[in-house]
Amino acid sequence: MPDLLVSLLNLPDLESFVDGLNHVGVRIRRAQPFEITPVQQFVKSNFSIAWADEISVGFANKPVTVFIATRDQRVIGFAAYECTRKAFFGPTGVAESQRGRGIGKALLIASLWGLRELGYVYGIVGGAGPVEFYRDTVGATVIPDSEPGIYTDLLKQ
Repeated sequence: MPDLLVSLLNLPDLESFVDGLNHVGVRIRRAQPFEITPVQQFVKSNFSIAWADEISVGFANKPVTVFIATRDQRVIGFAAYECTRKAFFGPTGVAESQRGRGIGKALLIASLWGLRELGYVYGIVGGAGPVEFYRDTVGATVIPDSEPGIYTDLLKQ
């Protein structure tokens, strides 16, 4: 999966995404340091232990560089940035039962605004799976020759 480059200069307005989700009971917000356990448990049970490890770095950052989506005070999605490398977005995921509702878009945009607030002009989506999603949502472009990228199994080398 290739890495993608995203301009942070013309990001979509976050408020419209967040407001729309608030109306259906979904809240998008920055995670708090004391929420590391429930967020990591969500990530482990829905995605992978490697992603749960990866986002632990985001909980050590100040401010925390992990956003979560909640419904009825339960985690239903997450997005992280500045965890694996500087200016990198990811990992991110939404519970399978909650997909297709704009939650992933809101989490992505919140995280990219977070990168912009740190002073970056461009962000990198590392090892992007759904390239079309990132292209259509934020105008991301494939970085040539970016495969396999930093997610190569360094232990095998």
